[in-house]
Amino acid sequence: MAPALAMHAQYETYAAGIRVAEVEAGLWFGPFSYQMTLGYHTTGLVGFLFRGHQFDRADGAWQGGRAEPSAFVGQGEWRGVGRLAEIDYRQGRPVIRTLVPPNLAEREPVPEALQINTVDTLSALAELIHVVAETGRCETVVRTYDGRRAVEIEAHTVGEELLEANSRSSFAGRALRCDFSGRMLSGFKFGDDRARDGRPMHGSAWLAPVVAGGSPVPVRMAFETRWFGDAVMYLTGVGPGFGAQVAEGK
Repeated sequence: MAPALAMHAQYETYAAGIRVAEVEAGLWFGPFSYQMTLGYHTTGLVGFLFRGHQFDRADGAWQGGRAEPSAFVGQGEWRGVGRLAEIDYRQGRPVIRTLVPPNLAEREPVPEALQINTVDTLSALAELIHVVAETGRCETVVRTYDGRRAVEIEAHTVGEELLEANSRSSFAGRALRCDFSGRMLSGFKFGDDRARDGRPMHGSAWLAPVVAGGSPVPVRMAFETRWFGDAVMYLTGVGPGFGAQVAEGK
């Protein structure tokens, strides 16, 4: 069993050579349960055009190698519109406590069959980190549901790669590369292009220990976005403790 992990990590995200977002994650992974937070906000020109911030938190337990969430809260503001999702989980079923704004006027409803045995997006990331710590590999398949969309995410092992020193990152060295893809299954926006939105989005995550004796965590991520093309997220710092403070630019 991997040792307990409690830390926070800062990241900066770039697209087309410019910084577009600041990200901070807080992780507490125990032998039986986990907590994870993620806060981020847009910056620079992208922050001017797509101004927004978000803070998410997930709590759950490990069931074998799987993450089983008990509660998820996501709160943010995008283009001046406040958004809030509060989800509890009961025996593999997500129970929506709060969803602001309401979903009915924005997206097609997700059938109940695609909601069962789903997890939130943070729990999906927690599961990948846990699987890598336990097995040294990346193989995972999860379905996520955030109250609006159902998405299937798959990850597989590519192998160890050497990340060269980079002025944008605090990490250099060997890391395990995991390639992943995400495909929306349901919850398409009314009036949008379903074929486009249903196309799989691809990315890669590199994981490595960043503290002595610690579990591997993401040190770099490269991924496609629908807003500003390909993006890369670099680790810029780590520290003890649990929490995220950058959701509103703090």
